[in-house]
Amino acid sequence: MRLLAIARQRDAAIQETSIDSVAGLAGSVRVPGDKSISHRSIMLGAIAEGDTHISGFLEGADALATLAAFEAMGVPIDQLGDGKLIVKGRGLHGLQAPVESLYVGNSGTSMRLLAGLLAGQSFSSTLTGDVSLTGRPMNRVALPLREMGAEIVTAPEGRPPLAIAGKAALHGIDYVLPIASAQVKSCLLLAGLYASGRTTVTEPAPTRDHTERMLQGFGYVVERNGPTASVLGGGKLTATAIDIPADISSAAFFLVAGSITPNSEITLQHVGINPTRTGVIDILKLMGADITLTKLRDVGGEPVADLVVRSAQLHGIDIPPALVPLAIDEFPAIFIAAACATGRTVLTGAEELRVKESDRIQAMVDGLLALGVDVRGTDDGAIIEGGPIGAGLDNASINCHHDHRIAMAFAIASAQAQCDIEIQDCDNIVTSFPNFVELACQLGLSLELA
Repeated sequence: MRLLAIARQRDAAIQETSIDSVAGLAGSVRVPGDKSISHRSIMLGAIAEGDTHISGFLEGADALATLAAFEAMGVPIDQLGDGKLIVKGRGLHGLQAPVESLYVGNSGTSMRLLAGLLAGQSFSSTLTGDVSLTGRPMNRVALPLREMGAEIVTAPEGRPPLAIAGKAALHGIDYVLPIASAQVKSCLLLAGLYASGRTTVTEPAPTRDHTERMLQGFGYVVERNGPTASVLGGGKLTATAIDIPADISSAAFFLVAGSITPNSEITLQHVGINPTRTGVIDILKLMGADITLTKLRDVGGEPVADLVVRSAQLHGIDIPPALVPLAIDEFPAIFIAAACATGRTVLTGAEELRVKESDRIQAMVDGLLALGVDVRGTDDGAIIEGGPIGAGLDNASINCHHDHRIAMAFAIASAQAQCDIEIQDCDNIVTSFPNFVELACQLGLSLELA
């Protein structure tokens, strides 16, 4: 599948006669449910006792891969439509051995968190995924799980598939994460539910804490002390109701689009503003963005607000390292903001971006270079000089490496591009934002799927 993003901004001669070039983006929309919370709602609901009622579930490929995995392990899940589900929990020890390998597509979250849950089961299992996922590093979960007593065999260099032996007697450990990662932290806490004694995870920088919050929502005690979270094995989870807020990672694309497009005002409804996820708002505000939070409220233990973004002249910054883990999934969109800003933006401490669905640093650098942007990648980030996008070009072709966030980032770049942008192999947009094109066009962008 290809995505054609029609430029709103052209050279001076064209701008004089183009209505699109001066019309801003406008409207009020609700982006799909939070992907991270959607994954966890299925996982914890499956091992809880009783029926968990879920609304706002992201019906994208990644979250549906998690759902299918638990159905394959004997968990009945009623899909009622419109993001509403009922997960009929089997209890902590009620999962059944799957008949075949558990295929999770492109979802690294599914694979890493499931590894923790499966390490404590009485049956053996194998986790596998698509070509992209089988190239991603899994030793970051396999090694500490082995310290807990799990028996896990990987492909060379710790790549998937993961073969996890059953009946391993897990024991709690005190683990210090070498790199901040919510997925690794969550994997070990979930394994800790099945371990003897206490499992403690300490992170070097704050990461999203949806697992800790949701475990507490299911009645499981999680002790938290600054950068440390711990659980004592052998407890139980009690079914609950979960209303999943809109995903700030999806909202980020429209926060940037609204910021860089003159005469714009966009309202993004019911967005989760968990403080471990709001790095993108903080970074954009440091760059001069006009973003207002309204209707602040709490929904099921997660803070939620409507976000209003208005056009603003952004300027380059040195992105504070402390904000990097709090915006790790939003950097493709932030790269576009930096390219449209005046001056230089410097990103460091983001080496994690190189082992996402693609090498996101290299993918964004290559794409921006194809659009004539002055950008240079570094081992752990990039240096971006703001300026015209696509100047002197009629069109540009972008390889998004089947990465949904790269594809959507270059789609919103069309708001300021002086050329049309053709984005190749963008099928994986459905993993996190199935109706992205529809909502983007509703707000005023011109996108066409081929």
